[in-house]
Amino acid sequence: MRKTWLLVAAVGGLGLSFVALLVVGTYSAAAGLVGGAGGGGRAVGLAKGAVPAAYQPLVQQWGNLCPAINPALLAAQLYQESGWNPSAQSPANAKGIGQFIPGTWEAHGIDGNKDGKRDIWDPRDAIPSAASYDCELAGYVKDVPGDQTSNMLAAYNAGAYAVIKYGGVPPYRETQNYVKIIRTLEKSFARPVGRVEPSRQAAAAIYFAQQKLGTPYLWGGNGTAEQGGRFDCSGLTQAAYRTVGIELPRVANDQYNAGEHPSRDELLPGDLVFFSDDLTNSRAIRHVGLYVGGGYMINAPYTGAVIRFDKIDTPDYFGATRVTEDGAKSLPTDLPPNRPDA
Repeated sequence: MRKTWLLVAAVGGLGLSFVALLVVGTYSAAAGLVGGAGGGGRAVGLAKGAVPAAYQPLVQQWGNLCPAINPALLAAQLYQESGWNPSAQSPANAKGIGQFIPGTWEAHGIDGNKDGKRDIWDPRDAIPSAASYDCELAGYVKDVPGDQTSNMLAAYNAGAYAVIKYGGVPPYRETQNYVKIIRTLEKSFARPVGRVEPSRQAAAAIYFAQQKLGTPYLWGGNGTAEQGGRFDCSGLTQAAYRTVGIELPRVANDQYNAGEHPSRDELLPGDLVFFSDDLTNSRAIRHVGLYVGGGYMINAPYTGAVIRFDKIDTPDYFGATRVTEDGAKSLPTDLPPNRPDA
């Protein structure tokens, strides 16, 4: 933490002096966070807006079907599978929001909404079926040593027999990676129980962004030489975190899932702050900025403006994400493409 403060405070320039004051002041006010971060037990609530409002009641209800799952874990699986797209269909013929292949659906799909039919395309059937299938798998491996949820996820990926054979998560790279991805994404969808641990890379990301103050906005801009070094909002935040070795997705609504979500009064410099016209759905996010403290962010606002400081407390403020390397790595790379941000 002290190295972070020194890095920001040591760099000259009027713009950075403003940033330094905000960063140091905000970190000083939050100095007690480090010792108390990360505690609080198992989270079962959902982070604000992380699950689209149309599906949140289903995820909250069915995510408590058995002890091996919780709503945030179920949300992480559905997001990883389909990005909440109920019409998704993969080259392997996996269908719907739960990405069931027909054979698995035939064996494990349930009539979640009690309308007399099991419809693989209907989230009211597919979401309950995903939870039910998880719990079936958990039952198959319930006597295997180790973490019950991780063993269930391993069975989902590699089959229950492999988990039983190896006495836990099998030594398959794909399976181990899948378990890590879902357990990491689980944190992104969970409402934090305790304080969210401060970022160690924040100051360097802010330093990059403040160097771009005054640069004209470019819709779809990634800062390339051909684009005159210009950015749009998510292009700027992506480039800022790339300087510290963290590769964020290209657009704002995907960047929202790159870590846990601190509340407004727990914001720290380096957090990504998001804005939307629909405050119930993270997939509707249309703008992102880099928080610098004191209620301000650096952002690339819109065509005709320049990269600048703006206040974050506006009616369209959606929430924040404290970016982590594991959080960014856990995000799916094959979701349907989204438009560049405003």
